[in-house]
Parts: sequence; C-alpha cells; structure tokens
Amino acid sequence: MSSLSLAVRDSNTMLRRNLLHARRYPSLTLNLLLTPIVLLLLFVYVFGDVMSAGMGGGGGADRSAYIAYVVPGILMMTIGGTVVGTAVSVSNDMTEGIIARFRTMAIHRGSVLIGHVVGSVLQCIASVVLVGAVAVAIGFRSTDATALEWLAALGLLALVALALTWIAVGMGMISPNAEAASNNALPLVVLPLISSAFVPVEAMPGWFQPIAEYQPFTPAIETLRGLLLGTEIGYNGWLAVAWCLALSALGYTWSKSTFNRDPE
Repeated sequence: MSSLSLAVRDSNTMLRRNLLHARRYPSLTLNLLLTPIVLLLLFVYVFGDVMSAGMGGGGGADRSAYIAYVVPGILMMTIGGTVVGTAVSVSNDMTEGIIARFRTMAIHRGSVLIGHVVGSVLQCIASVVLVGAVAVAIGFRSTDATALEWLAALGLLALVALALTWIAVGMGMISPNAEAASNNALPLVVLPLISSAFVPVEAMPGWFQPIAEYQPFTPAIETLRGLLLGTEIGYNGWLAVAWCLALSALGYTWSKSTFNRDPE
C-alpha cells in the first residue's frame, strides 16, 4: 500500500476508535451539550423580554426578535463547549499510556491526531444540529436565508469547529491530567460569553467593547447571524475566515510539535 493509503486507513481506524469512545462514555458530551441548551432557554424565557426591550431602543419587548439574535451566538458557544471534551480525551490518551503504545506500532504517526480532530468536528456538527433543533422548537426561524447562505453557514460552523479542535488538541497534549485539560480549554467556553453573542458590542461599556470586538468569536457570530438572518456582514466574514485559518495553523503546528516530541 502507498503511504497515502496507509495514512487514510490508519486515520479511519483512529476515527472509529474515538467515535466508539464517545458512544460508550456519553456523559461528558451530554454535560457539555446541556450548557448551551440551558443558556438558550434561560436567555429566551427568563431574560428574553428584558434583553429585547433594552436592545430595541424603547420599541418594547419582542422575544421572537431576541431568539433570532441569540441563536447564532449559542451555536458558536456549542462548538466551544464541545471541543472541551476533545481536550480531555487527548489528555487521557497522553497520560494513560496509549500514545506510548501507538508509538511502538506500525501505524501512521499523524493518524492519532487526525482521528481526534475529525471525530471532534463531527461531534461539533452533531451538537450544533441538536441545539439548532431546540432553537427551532422554541421559535427560531430563518426565512430570509437562501440555500447558498445555509450552505455557507454550515461551512463556517465546520471551519470554526476545525480551528477550535486543533487548539483543544494542543491544550490536551500539554495537560498533565483530564482536570487540567478541562481548565486549560475553559477560555473556549468563556470567550463567547464576552462576545456579541447576547448583546451587541455597541451596547457594552466603552472600556469593554475592544475585548468583545477583537476576539475570534465576535466576527464568526456576526457572520453566522448575517447568513441566517440577512443582516449586514461587512468585513466580519473575512475576519472570521482569517481567525479560523490562523487558529487552525497555530493549533496544528502546536499539536504536531508536541506529539512528535520524544517522551521523557
């Protein structure tokens, strides 16, 4: 077999391994998935009227409008939460000896990382679909989006999932245990909370606006919001793609160099 065929075969094997782990131990995935669903229900049914009234400039409360606003941010937050499980899974592999075992086997060296990354992206897409189904059930509608815009939105979600997964893999590889991996990946959950996910950047205090604006989640959320709701995207689309490519390159280089480092 050619080296490419071996790489594909071994990567497929590692992907099945990671998906089987996710199926046999669903508690971590379910716990991470519950967080965005709870936040969605909380902000819609508890804070929805107040938040929509505050954002409407005195036009009164409109919960349906706030559902449309908040769902894109919740979908991005779902990806950030899901990849925390990837960091924990990678950390477990690194600390429980299975990686040392893989190093002695005649398998493609990069297949271990590829299996984690592809498996994580698939889990992210599945989580986004489930959270999106809950959003539709409580009233979210995207009537203005064309088929091309829906396809672009799905592509953006997959690109964000790929970028954050590579960062999570790097975090998991440097963590001494699963608890440390979970803590190291916490910024991937916190950053969406301080982005434009719940309120516009313009509504934030002046000193806080740069924190919300100059981070990867805000342009990604604004781009997804524009694709699904027909609002203005502007330069956010290019910024979102640039952030994803930069984070993917950083995470890939970081993960590869750490994985190839000889164990002490």
